[in-house]
Amino acid sequence: MAVLKFRIYFEEDDSVYRDVLVKHNQHFLQLHQGILKAYEFDNKHQATFFRSNDHWQRGREISLEKYDKEYKVAPLIMTETPIGSEIRDPNQKFVYLYDFVKNWTFLIELIHVSKEENSKLEYPVVTKTEGIAPSQYGTRGLVGDKLAEVEEKYDLGRGAEGFGVEGEETGDPGEEETGPEEEPGIE
Repeated sequence: MAVLKFRIYFEEDDSVYRDVLVKHNQHFLQLHQGILKAYEFDNKHQATFFRSNDHWQRGREISLEKYDKEYKVAPLIMTETPIGSEIRDPNQKFVYLYDFVKNWTFLIELIHVSKEENSKLEYPVVTKTEGIAPSQYGTRGLVGDKLAEVEEKYDLGRGAEGFGVEGEETGDPGEEETGPEEEPGIE
């Protein structure tokens, strides 16, 4: 059974990519799930593939479902469309769009076809990770050698410990506020 190796580039930075292996008879739904896993995205949003040419122009659409929008041609559905059926040339390209609000766009290129599958692997499988992937909802930073999610939470309703809220008295109500003491001999 043929195994297809796709390189999935993050559109905004082509130095960020993931290589994913899928069987040619698996459906686009499995490729969709493999991409989300490779980039650590959740599976909560709309998604679609477009068959593409060498200039990344969007052609026939292969969609997760039929969405409430105008189509020139009805889309193919991911669960019904085997990946191998949409391969037209040895360097076939696809554009993958995830989350139609954020418009996460990935450029997919077929880079290798193998005739033998590895029975120890569960396809789709990520075989190479290059670059720091974008964070779907927040920010990412490097901590040591590991990639860590950075979550910033601020409680702006309260002052930080030791600090009052602007305009609020912090001293003892019976004490008078005094100005800075003058040092003798300085005028």
